[in-house]
Amino acid sequence: MKGIEHLPPWAAVLTAVFLLTGAAVTLIGSLGLLRLGTFYERVHAPTLGTTLGTVFIAAASMICFSVLQTRAVLHEILIVVLGIVTTPIALTILVGAARFRDTAERAQPAEPQDK
Repeated sequence: MKGIEHLPPWAAVLTAVFLLTGAAVTLIGSLGLLRLGTFYERVHAPTLGTTLGTVFIAAASMICFSVLQTRAVLHEILIVVLGIVTTPIALTILVGAARFRDTAERAQPAEPQDK
């Protein structure tokens, strides 16, 4: 098996571009979690960052190891598919639970005031 030093320049550049892009997108999503105000705003940014960042990082891994091993390395596709399927489902469940909580809090009767 070839070492990392034998990675062709075109593959090294492409891998680096995909890896840095994925890391940047994930970082931006994480910063959105910190910067945005409400729960509903905060839950959206990391979801997009995680999904798109995972796609770019998996693409970088596929390119690098496919070139090094001289065969197609495709098991990262499973990681991407699971991320694309489960992340929006988790977002939907979290937002649904938050909406239920907010609705239940608004529906509670007010405490009677003593005179």
